[in-house]
Amino acid sequence: MDEIQVSRRSMTKALGIAGLAFGIPDGASESPFEQASTMKITRLETILVKPRWLFLKVHTDSGIVGLGEPITEGRALTCAQAVKEIEPYLVGKDPRQVVHHWQAIYRHAFYRGGPILTSALSGIDMALWDIKGKALGVPVYELLGGPTRTRVRVYAHASSIDAMKKRKAEGFTAFKTGVAKRRPARYIETPAAVQYAAEKFAELRSAMGNDTDIAIDFHGAISPALAKLLIKALEPYQPMFVEEPCQAQNHDVMAEIARGTHLPIATGERVFTKWGFREVLEKRAATVLQPDLCHAGGITECRLIAGMAEAYYASVAPHNPLGPISLAAGVQLAASIPNFLCQEQVSLGEGYLKKPFTVRAGYIDVPRAPGLGIELDEQAMADKVGHDWRNPETYDADDGSVVDW
Repeated sequence: MDEIQVSRRSMTKALGIAGLAFGIPDGASESPFEQASTMKITRLETILVKPRWLFLKVHTDSGIVGLGEPITEGRALTCAQAVKEIEPYLVGKDPRQVVHHWQAIYRHAFYRGGPILTSALSGIDMALWDIKGKALGVPVYELLGGPTRTRVRVYAHASSIDAMKKRKAEGFTAFKTGVAKRRPARYIETPAAVQYAAEKFAELRSAMGNDTDIAIDFHGAISPALAKLLIKALEPYQPMFVEEPCQAQNHDVMAEIARGTHLPIATGERVFTKWGFREVLEKRAATVLQPDLCHAGGITECRLIAGMAEAYYASVAPHNPLGPISLAAGVQLAASIPNFLCQEQVSLGEGYLKKPFTVRAGYIDVPRAPGLGIELDEQAMADKVGHDWRNPETYDADDGSVVDW
């Protein structure tokens, strides 16, 4: 019996040797949480970044800095102020209690939700996950259950044949375009306008072939009656999905449109939190959900939304017309869920990240670096700090009335 007994001292020594083999300093606890048990948030820093973005740095006393993107397009300064108002709650607290902080920030606001507060929360949530992953030395997707795939498919924006061919040469195999029109759409359009939109999409389909995915975005700027006509005209060319065929808040009408076509309907960029997406799913308004990680509640909430979508056999295509931090968060989410479809992007991080993302055969490799897996290139960003971007103001050319952008 004495021969097989191990003293506490010898066990500690053995664990110390094993720790060295795994890169744990001699004398340190084997638990990364114990190694940094006193980690505290010290300040939140927001940075306006061209063309229209807002970056967030959450600083800690351990030297780890988390990155996030708390932006509502056209309301960057408002979001920055919302982050500043949340800062007193976070300073002095352990950043690794990510879900607890999400609940506190969301529920302690008597007027909950909405695009500004939820966007501020979303960017903070990204940054806290980034810190947690860096503290543990693992990518965020490992903290969400490990990778469900080895590569993440991405799509590019393109509105012409030449633009699509250029992006295809860059490695993309999936694209999104808008509704072709000679003027902003009216409530009821002429047959010529519907025919023009369908013909322009048909030209893209013909040029790119049937082995290319091409989605189309109505941008919520089409009336329900006109949307039905356009979708019918587009059906022969099989778009990958039809995004926001009508105003996103009108889930009942969107569900009616979805029942009238075999094309997948997508929505979500202007839907916030699990509560907003619950209605979309219950009403069968869409089979492709597009939560924006900068708006819908960050990684914490979008992971829950993806789980809800799975229960309804719906897929997730995260919305992202924003910056590379948002893309990095979307890639982490995509790498951790089973029902991922495709990730939107407008910037792979050139001029912003030390190691921009690379697209090969339509995919980004699942990153292996800790946290969100990115590092800002401060030197390259120096000439991109500051902007005053505003949403376009559009009017009908004939009568001067306001039209949707």
